[in-house]
Amino acid sequence: WDETHFGKMGSYYINRTFFFDVHPPLGKMLIGLAGYLSGYDGTFPFQKPGDRYEQHNYMGMRGVRTYRLFCAFLGSCLVPFAYLTVLELSKSLPAALLTAFILIFDTGCITLSQYILLDPILMFFVMGAVLSMVKCNSCADRPFSASWWFWLSLTGVNLAGAMGVKFVGLFVVLLVGLNTIYDLWDLLGNLSLSLVMFGKHLLARVLCLILLPLALYTAMFAVHFAVLNKSGPGDGFFSSAFQSQLIGNNLHNVSVPE
Repeated sequence: WDETHFGKMGSYYINRTFFFDVHPPLGKMLIGLAGYLSGYDGTFPFQKPGDRYEQHNYMGMRGVRTYRLFCAFLGSCLVPFAYLTVLELSKSLPAALLTAFILIFDTGCITLSQYILLDPILMFFVMGAVLSMVKCNSCADRPFSASWWFWLSLTGVNLAGAMGVKFVGLFVVLLVGLNTIYDLWDLLGNLSLSLVMFGKHLLARVLCLILLPLALYTAMFAVHFAVLNKSGPGDGFFSSAFQSQLIGNNLHNVSVPE
């Protein structure tokens, strides 16, 4: 059922048809982009679960039979992400290998990753954020180095990605937030660290973990509204003034007062 739901929304992006959904737009946009780049023309109706795809090129969006295509590729990334995270935390190769082994043979991960769903995309960003956070923590002895800035910025990018797919991404935002508070509290208690240097640490985290994710999250909606410029099933959720901007709507180009 979910594949029918999100596959249809991928088609909406390809056809630039406006719709409304309870989730933020990034996951569906990426599904639509994967379909577009792999040759899918957005014409499959996605009317009910079990319909045969026939001649429609759905492989880029779903990735059945190959882990090189979009959702399956992102799902397969969970294994190295988990491996690297546990290796960084435990410094134990057996523990990291066991973690990777468990995920490789997890039926739930395999199943979720072979359909057109938001779950593998969400998990990609969630685990990417955790890995980036752990890597950034490992660079604590060399703050403001290139690697420190890279992992801190990548954490912010992954936070925006997780929130941009589903609001469940708030949980990883909370995790990173608690880690950051602990880190700053520890720095504040370091008497050898000047207040100016502490201010730089605080500013860097505000920039990379708050402002950068907010900018990226806002940009997702900017792209969403720029791409979906044709009348569709989501028109009725918005004002008449907004509907007048949609091509094909009855109010298109009509002067509507604020």
